[in-house]
Amino acid sequence: MCAAAEVTAGVARGVARTALLVAAARAIETHRPDALARDPFAEHFVRAAPVSAGWPVRPEQVPAGEADPLWGRLGRYFGLRTRVLDDHLLHRADRGVRQVVLLGAGLDCRAFRLCWPPGCTVYEVDTAGVLAFKQAVLDRTGAVPAAGRRTLAADLRLDWSEALLGAGFDAAAPTAWLAEGLLLYLPADAERRLMTTIGRLSAAGSSLAYEIKEIAESPRVRASPVYTAARRRLGIDLLALFDSRARPDSAGALAERGWSVAVHTPYDFTARHGRGPRPEPDDALAANRWIFAAAPE
Repeated sequence: MCAAAEVTAGVARGVARTALLVAAARAIETHRPDALARDPFAEHFVRAAPVSAGWPVRPEQVPAGEADPLWGRLGRYFGLRTRVLDDHLLHRADRGVRQVVLLGAGLDCRAFRLCWPPGCTVYEVDTAGVLAFKQAVLDRTGAVPAAGRRTLAADLRLDWSEALLGAGFDAAAPTAWLAEGLLLYLPADAERRLMTTIGRLSAAGSSLAYEIKEIAESPRVRASPVYTAARRRLGIDLLALFDSRARPDSAGALAERGWSVAVHTPYDFTARHGRGPRPEPDDALAANRWIFAAAPE
């Protein structure tokens, strides 16, 4: 395998390919006149990987527009999620947090595209393959981070804390943790370990934002156009990638440790911003929850 193929292989299969799906959705969102979030790097990732080179990256490349279940509905979901989590992290930074950890960072470029206060460091944790592909594309664009940026290759199903500490992470300082689109794919035991590790490494004033599916989905929901379109058109079987076993109550566990916890549906933020996906019958997004937790001050 040539060097270029080795790099793109990091996002060609399994959960890693979903990072390209989200990047394509962010690219489309970026070019909407009413964009909720803008990511000028997203389309470069999509075009750089052979598996996604033909995917749309602009609204006019989606023939069905908003009616398309994949690039319309699901794409709007990812655009809204990006905006909400951007706002959350910048709010924490405005309150003095200078340490941000993106767990399962994927092809997210928050270290480059957000306006961080001076002194912020963004840690990006993901597999070596995803990070290598990401860096190769960013190098070609000449991108310069807007904050200190440190990347860390790790398997988040295992212990990653020592590697994070070795990369300069300060457990005595407050941290804004983000697990965007990660826990859906982790085994339950790995989720429990991850939450325990976050609790152990979180100083007073830390926060955590993450996404889950709250309930098991019915056969009718599992047959919804969002899932079938991703499988048939992109070769991404989301249902096969999701861990289907009973999930831990991570929000409850955080609350028991004294964290304040707020649980939202995506539609809470559709209403707030006036844009984004709306409920529909047999809704593949209805079980999704966005959770925001804050450690005691």
